[in-house]
Amino acid sequence: MLGSAIWPVTLECGDLVLRPIRYRDRAEWNEVRSRNADWIGPWEATNPLSGADLPSYAGMVRSLNQQARQDTALPFVITERQGSRVPPAIVGQLTVSTIIWGSARMATLGYWVDADRAGRGIAPTAVAMATDHCFRVLGLHRMEINIRPENRPSRRVVEKLGFREEGLRRRYLHIAGRWADHLSFALTAEEVPEGLLHRWLATR
Repeated sequence: MLGSAIWPVTLECGDLVLRPIRYRDRAEWNEVRSRNADWIGPWEATNPLSGADLPSYAGMVRSLNQQARQDTALPFVITERQGSRVPPAIVGQLTVSTIIWGSARMATLGYWVDADRAGRGIAPTAVAMATDHCFRVLGLHRMEINIRPENRPSRRVVEKLGFREEGLRRRYLHIAGRWADHLSFALTAEEVPEGLLHRWLATR
């Protein structure tokens, strides 16, 4: 296990900051999620067990922190600086999960961004920052992102970043109350030798 060698970590690019999610983020996180219920709800994971709910905010953070300590996840909130005297505001969440070491050295990445800030390049920049960290610092080889075919805004993110579409995964995840198909997108370290963030910023 790598332990504290990989977590916690904070990543920055201009006004955008990815930092560890914290228990004390609860009020702000809940406010952003509540305001974006219609935007995020159709793509949100649900529990397939009858009558079972997803964990509370505290339960989610506890689980994510445990995974981080086990070197299997990097749970970030996406924040944006609003000015020198104001703490960066939460504008989304990004989690690198299912990190596999050994001969695979791969992970899966998921994200959401506040609808009020969509279309400003926040999601692709955050994905590029996290992917570069995984490839260049942690030594991972492959990053995978799985997206509902109908989720066009999220698909635009991976298309802008040059993730390859690898095919359809039937009934891959339980989303909004049912098993849902997902398109799988991937990128390997060899495909971005100059860094994904560098390539993305050069196209803007």
